[in-house]
Amino acid sequence: MHSFQAPSQKYGVLAAITVFLAGSMAQVFQEGVSILQQPRFWYGLYGWLAVAIVVGYLVYLGLSISGLSKSSSPKISNEEQTELTNTTTISAGELPPWEVGELPAPPTFTWRNILTTIGPGAILLGTSIGSSEWLLGPAVTARYGGFLLWLIPVSIVLQAIINTESIRYTMYTGEPIYTGFMRTAPGPQFWSFFYITLAFLQLSWPGWVSAAATALTAVFIGAVPGPENAYLIKIFGLGWFLSIGVVIIFGDKIERTLEKIEWFLVVTILLFLVLIVSIYTDGETYSRAATGLTNFGTITPGLDWLLICAFVSDAGAGGVINGVISNWYRDKGMGMGSVVGYIPAIVGGRKLSLMRTGQVFLPTPENKRHWRGWWKFVDVDQYLVWGIGCFVGMVLPAIMTLQFIPFGTEFANQFGIAVYQAQYIVLATGHQFLWNITLLIGFWILFSTQLGVTDAFVRMVTDIVWANSNTEDWQESDIRFIYYGVFLVFSLAGTLILFLDVKPLLLILLGANMAGLNMTIISLHTLYVNRKFLPAELKPPLWREIVVVLGAIFYGFLFYKAAPELFNQLFPFV
Repeated sequence: MHSFQAPSQKYGVLAAITVFLAGSMAQVFQEGVSILQQPRFWYGLYGWLAVAIVVGYLVYLGLSISGLSKSSSPKISNEEQTELTNTTTISAGELPPWEVGELPAPPTFTWRNILTTIGPGAILLGTSIGSSEWLLGPAVTARYGGFLLWLIPVSIVLQAIINTESIRYTMYTGEPIYTGFMRTAPGPQFWSFFYITLAFLQLSWPGWVSAAATALTAVFIGAVPGPENAYLIKIFGLGWFLSIGVVIIFGDKIERTLEKIEWFLVVTILLFLVLIVSIYTDGETYSRAATGLTNFGTITPGLDWLLICAFVSDAGAGGVINGVISNWYRDKGMGMGSVVGYIPAIVGGRKLSLMRTGQVFLPTPENKRHWRGWWKFVDVDQYLVWGIGCFVGMVLPAIMTLQFIPFGTEFANQFGIAVYQAQYIVLATGHQFLWNITLLIGFWILFSTQLGVTDAFVRMVTDIVWANSNTEDWQESDIRFIYYGVFLVFSLAGTLILFLDVKPLLLILLGANMAGLNMTIISLHTLYVNRKFLPAELKPPLWREIVVVLGAIFYGFLFYKAAPELFNQLFPFV
């Protein structure tokens, strides 16, 4: 632990370690030492890790509210203070050095300021409540029952920690984490090509809007679409895919426009899910869901690893999108992001000189107080808004699936992939009006994901190009032309893919499985960047570094299991 860490943080870590050890040891005592020879026990450790982190955070939060969050910052000597004051630039790897400034003071931590300061978590949540929550989660739950639901909290907790490590870099530098990647050897040219390629392989498949189009087609024809409706699905998909361009051209900040839209969609979607589950779900279904969420390590034989890897990797955000959360934090103006600028919209936004190189602060007592203040907003945004929102957004559709869809059902009709929930809800309840309502909710769930995914890719590539340019007068150019230029290329590629003979579910499976590989790479690279460039006082504590490594192993294992089938599916198109 670092010297300025609050006692509440230390007690939270202690509580987490206690829960993790007690839970895993209780399983050994209950089932005997022989359980150590079963993969189920070792898989289950990830479940206990997730529970431990949640309990540790609740202990930390409770003690903080009780007034035990004050840090024990050491006093700085006059010589150290003089040295800090005289520092004007800091060298950092393969890109130009950072200028040194002061960390702006965060807003006072009040409910009003919380609502106006947070927001990237809502964008990420709108992006997250999509294919895994509405398509892959129900597909897994219908096929295997609720036995694999324990993977949901594991993935969300791991991604929350990985997200905040990307945010840590941005809060210190005002740069997205991808700029931090380019500061490492072998240099920005290599990493630019590398991460743009990874992003394209994960996000270029317009599966979310294609699946959303199956829901619209079902509304239009009044039945479950099939192969004979493939062309209509493509037309609907193309129209809504191109409509994203209309969404992102208006406003001051593109980030702010997305935030408003995603807040509205997320609230509407979650209210619908809560209402349906509250009215129609019985006690037995709740019990089955609770059992699946807590039976850590349960793995049924004969798993479709392509489906499982996609489900888990997309349970939350997934892959390169977890890194793009740092881009949204920069544009929101959190931490040092408030001094470097943002990407404005083309209509309503003003030309802005976004800094190509970030700006950092020195770990003076005042800056460290501000640092802890900013992290209060990060905690609310990531753990309470995004984390809890993701959990609810995944568990409620799973409960609906357990209630309405017969066990063992396979979502074989790829042209009706977004229609299964509506079809079985109507069959179970007899209420025909739920057909259109459920389909439209499914459409908005998937469209909100495509909206976030599109901005994530375009924003990531734009920032990489911006930071990687060596042109002397680049600062005077307008970053909006880069952003909308990348959007145009992305849209053309997506349009081409939409009109290929690729089924909607396969598009989602391809992107989601690539997210598993990307999570492994980004997790480890983020850990390396933070260890290399952040001052000792701001580096992540050891327990967080361990969780990041375990997360990389977790997603890497899933991709390893899914890779053979993934390449078999991809081979006809390459």
